[in-house]
Amino acid sequence: MTRYDYKVIPAPAKARKAPGVKGAEARFARSIEDLMNEMAAEGWSYQRADILPSTERAGLASSQTVYRSVLVFRRPHRPGAALAAEEAALAEEDVAEEDLTDPGDAPDPEAPDDPDETAPDEDPARTP
Repeated sequence: MTRYDYKVIPAPAKARKAPGVKGAEARFARSIEDLMNEMAAEGWSYQRADILPSTERAGLASSQTVYRSVLVFRRPHRPGAALAAEEAALAEEDVAEEDLTDPGDAPDPEAPDDPDETAPDEDPARTP
């Protein structure tokens, strides 16, 4: 018996502009087509579209039901594929964190937090 991995993604809510595609319906269809082709290139097979209820917060004390359109894809389960994908995602996060922690951007630990803040003995308004 074949096992499957499933992926559920939100359906496009707004059509993307595309060169040579005229009209709202054609742009919307093209947006879905592009999304489906991207997923197929990753090995995902389209299964169906669903509209599902989602209870969401509305204000401080109330909630409301919103209906979301989603696209369902599946592909045969590949042992170790989930682990490899998770390791790749962690590696990307490590690279992103290294980019954010550039030593040249680090603040000087001896500098005051507020540049306008001066020590009491350095205040020019005070004269002995």
